Amino acid sequence: MGKAKSNKKYAVMKRMISLKDGRIKKSDRQKKKKKPKPKGPSQNMSIREIPQTSSAMFFQYNTQLGPPYHILVDTNFINFSIQNKLDIIPSMMNCLYAKCIPYITDCVMAEFEKLGRKYRVALRIAKDPRFQRLPCLHKGTYADDCLVQRVTQHKCYIVATCDQALKRRIRKIPGVPIMFLSQHQYTIERMPDAYGAPKL
Repeated sequence: MGKAKSNKKYAVMKRMISLKDGRIKKSDRQKKKKKPKPKGPSQNMSIREIPQTSSAMFFQYNTQLGPPYHILVDTNFINFSIQNKLDIIPSMMNCLYAKCIPYITDCVMAEFEKLGRKYRVALRIAKDPRFQRLPCLHKGTYADDCLVQRVTQHKCYIVATCDQALKRRIRKIPGVPIMFLSQHQYTIERMPDAYGAPKL
């Protein structure tokens, strides 16, 4: 035997008992009135703490950015530079048309040392005397957190990274440009127009 076809019912709503039904008590028949909210400053207000905006920021424009540029370098940025056969400091200068000072934090150096012999060339480049070292006072050696924390405190840095997750985190911080590799050269993102930054 075949199955009997059942027609689909469209826009069917659940049946509700009307307030006039005999099964409902008199006290329940009247709709409950909402209590009016008290007006004025006496009511309980939720207090939100908004982080203080940096004095370097003029709306979305960062006034502390200017030559010579201070660039925080991430581990994968150096690795990708080696793969693309780019000399870091001259390539940075070609990108920004100004003097660049690369900075390396202790966390980034610790990450290179953890990576082992495979990345010994990158470690040798990171130990170059032209790279300035920044000491880390926090616990742990996770470089991404370290860079994000440093950039939120001081708005004078450009972050050089090729890590997508770190880029996403830095884009949420206003006024911090990101340098990355694209088509075998360095490009910069979110740089103010006043300094003649190259357009993407």
